[in-house]
Amino acid sequence: MTELSGSHDDPFALHLAALAVLDDRGTVIGWNRRAQELLGYPDTAVIGRPASEILVDPRDLPTAREAAASCRRAGGWAGMLTVRHRNGRLVEMGLRADALARDGRVREWVLAGALEADVLEWQRDRAVLDGLYRRCPIGLVIHGPDLRILRVNRAIERFSGVPAADFRGLPTGCFLLPDDARRAVDRVRQVIDTGRPSVYSEQFVRLEQDPARERVAMVSSFPMEDPSGRILGVAEMIEDITERHRAQRRLALLDQAGSRIGTTLDVAETARELAEVMVPHLADHASVDLLQPVTRGEELAGTLTGPVVRVGVSGVGAQQAGPSHPQGEPVEFAPDTPQARCLAEGRPVLEPVLPPEWFSTRGHQGAHAPDLGAHSLIVVPLAARGLVLGVMTLWRSRRPDPFEADDLTLAQELAARAAVAIDNARRFTQQQQTAFTLQSSLLPRAVPDQSAVEVALRYLPASAAPGLGGDWFDVIPLSGARVALVVGDVVGRGIHAAATMGRLRTAVHTLASLDLEPDEVLSRLDDLVILLAAEQEAAGERPVGEQVVGATCLYAVYDPVSGRCSVARAGHPPPVVTAPDGHVTLLDLPAGPPLGLGGLPFEARDVELAEGSLLCLYTNGLIGERNIDADVGLTKLCNALTRPADALEQTCQAVVDSLVPSSPSDDVALLVARTRMLPPDNVASWHLPLEPAGAARARALTSAKLSEWGLEHLAFTTELIASELATNVYRYASGPATLRLIRERRLVCEVSDTSHTSPHLRRARTTDEGGRGLFLVAQMAERWGTRYTREGKTVWTEQPLAGTFT
Repeated sequence: MTELSGSHDDPFALHLAALAVLDDRGTVIGWNRRAQELLGYPDTAVIGRPASEILVDPRDLPTAREAAASCRRAGGWAGMLTVRHRNGRLVEMGLRADALARDGRVREWVLAGALEADVLEWQRDRAVLDGLYRRCPIGLVIHGPDLRILRVNRAIERFSGVPAADFRGLPTGCFLLPDDARRAVDRVRQVIDTGRPSVYSEQFVRLEQDPARERVAMVSSFPMEDPSGRILGVAEMIEDITERHRAQRRLALLDQAGSRIGTTLDVAETARELAEVMVPHLADHASVDLLQPVTRGEELAGTLTGPVVRVGVSGVGAQQAGPSHPQGEPVEFAPDTPQARCLAEGRPVLEPVLPPEWFSTRGHQGAHAPDLGAHSLIVVPLAARGLVLGVMTLWRSRRPDPFEADDLTLAQELAARAAVAIDNARRFTQQQQTAFTLQSSLLPRAVPDQSAVEVALRYLPASAAPGLGGDWFDVIPLSGARVALVVGDVVGRGIHAAATMGRLRTAVHTLASLDLEPDEVLSRLDDLVILLAAEQEAAGERPVGEQVVGATCLYAVYDPVSGRCSVARAGHPPPVVTAPDGHVTLLDLPAGPPLGLGGLPFEARDVELAEGSLLCLYTNGLIGERNIDADVGLTKLCNALTRPADALEQTCQAVVDSLVPSSPSDDVALLVARTRMLPPDNVASWHLPLEPAGAARARALTSAKLSEWGLEHLAFTTELIASELATNVYRYASGPATLRLIRERRLVCEVSDTSHTSPHLRRARTTDEGGRGLFLVAQMAERWGTRYTREGKTVWTEQPLAGTFT
């Protein structure tokens, strides 16, 4: 398209148009040079002759006559006609006829003509200009070189609310607030000074007559020049993109929320993420209040309206006002507050404009406002899976524009997304608490009373890994004043691992009650793990890519009478022993296969432990952190155990401080035991002959020793027990027999022989001559049982030292 300074000028202008003057009868009486150039007729060839004969083709006479008649009726005419050139060709022309009146009568007609193409192009240009000023939805502002407005179109009138005519002569930016006006002036001045256009620059603008509403305009500015290049002014195309910008901002906020909200399975952290996303993109202040059961991971019973706990707060500015109630403390919303209504009804509340008296006359309404200058409010429910978990409150105080319906829609969308993440976190918390409750119920709550060792325990769950581990420890009193020390670790995490740990721990207690040797205990556990694995695999409970069931275990039995410790392990880290002089060693034990492989033997090893030695049992979480080499971990563990005389709790904590990070990636079970020895005076042992008089000798020895120990009140029952046990040895066993009495927390009476035949408790009939001895023993003793060794068996009983036979 050519420039306006060329053919876009009015083709009917006097210096451009072909002009002819006709008298009232249609005779040509005037003819200019342009007419001669376009049609080829010199003035001598047409003046004095009828125009219809010279200029009109006979075939076009009807059209010409109709146009002439219309011209006479209307006093003028404009349109397109075909005119004959001197050489006979036809020329399409645009014509305009105007009457020249003299003395009130039409005497002459001025006929102006131009090529049809030029007329059509000029008309299109006129239509474009008319469209720009009257119909174009994009604003147009024409600034003069003096930075005053020359003209604006109707889009600017609609944008500003000011009539277009009122803008003429006003300074640039006159309808904007001062800060926005300065930016507009600078932009126009830069275009005038540089002569370079400015394209697609965004500007936030506020109008003087509506300062509370912030708008966004897309501005393109370009200089206007005359043919000589002199700048005549600046034209600006201004498009109101407020809604588009808000839509883009909302989409960006939704995208940001998707990446920032729900990054953890922590209820409070998810609520804080939601509040932080809202500020400053949507609100100046945001708070998230959750129902108290939600923060604890509990199920919600019906519709609750409180109490709530404020778990997320965010606000603009470094000196933002704090919430009216501290985070973490439960509070109740007043019944007629927007938050209370939102909780009760599960529907959002939009208060676009808060009147000044909202805070004064209804002060309780503003009790939860972070800033008394707040002027607009949104409260949306945090609802997921049909339950209202809490509310999110948004305030505007610094931003002048109030909340709108679109803001409410966006807040609801973000709240809905966050509510699902919060509910997921709540469910995870509930599952974790259930699992921890299960795990804590399966772990020992206290160290049982026993005289063999002093014990310190630590259990540290992993803070980063999902689910629970299967680590456990145990201290199990055994017969003969002995004690079993156990540490184990089930493969995997979660409820299955915790449940398997509980089953294995129960099995260990059962096996310990049978007084089996450590290697035999591990063999029986190995069979149990294989059985559990088969059950899980048959039920289809195998986690993808994980072993069905597997575990490691270390089982140690310490005897405070002999100072001997028998230890066996199944794929577990070896124990650390610290002698009384501070010398630390790793016990050299056969590693043994992990539990669950089957078919491989376990081997126990006996070691002598001096009184005051430390025996440290642990799971691999203590030395197997991902960022720590196992050998480095063992070295640190040995260094932390070099002071056996220190308080045991202090030593145990020193191990934790040295090896366990603040957020361990694996569960840690730690058991540190200091050995004790029973004084020799508290143990008495005798060999019994296999003869009828053996029972009498057992009674005599027992009576004498109890008198020496000052336990005469137990003499009758203990003599009876020793006599019956010795009689059973004489009747049913072979080889030498041994009677042993141990005085510790209880009085222990043991009779050992070389037979592996187990005595059975039965109820004798009235006609039976025997069968009542073991029944009497069971009635007299608090506890009794049988343990087996490689050399034979031992039947033992326990009685409380303060007890008496009645």
